[in-house]
Amino acid sequence: MAKFRKDGKKEVPAISTASLPDIVFMLLFFFMVSTTMREVTLMINNGMPEAKEVTKLEKKSLVSNIYIGKPKDQYVGTYGSDPRIQLNDKLAGLHEIANFVIAEQETRKEEERNMITNNLKVDQFTKMGIVTDVKQELRKANSLRISYATRKKVK
Repeated sequence: MAKFRKDGKKEVPAISTASLPDIVFMLLFFFMVSTTMREVTLMINNGMPEAKEVTKLEKKSLVSNIYIGKPKDQYVGTYGSDPRIQLNDKLAGLHEIANFVIAEQETRKEEERNMITNNLKVDQFTKMGIVTDVKQELRKANSLRISYATRKKVK
């Protein structure tokens, strides 16, 4: 019978790192695709009302959001408790809506400028007076496509 000898020091082979860059890029690609960036920090309460019939907007790239509602608790001391208008990341007055519409149009292509829809995201407890004022200002700025954001009523 043969004898097995254990005389020599055997080294452990090095771990192959050839596939490590592939794994890193695959993880990077996964997180880039699955992550969404927050567009706007809401400074107002925005509990949207419920609706029975809801239609989704076709091209979300042509939507410009205008938020209307009472300021959140941390902003009440600065802005008061009356309903306010939020354009992008700042609270604004009615007189700033025309400039907002022009700025939004300038960020779009020439052929898409007249197809921008102003999506009004109005808190469900907001009075219609401020909403009517916003609609009048949009009319003066010749921005006539308006939609209201709601959530679907649960049966």
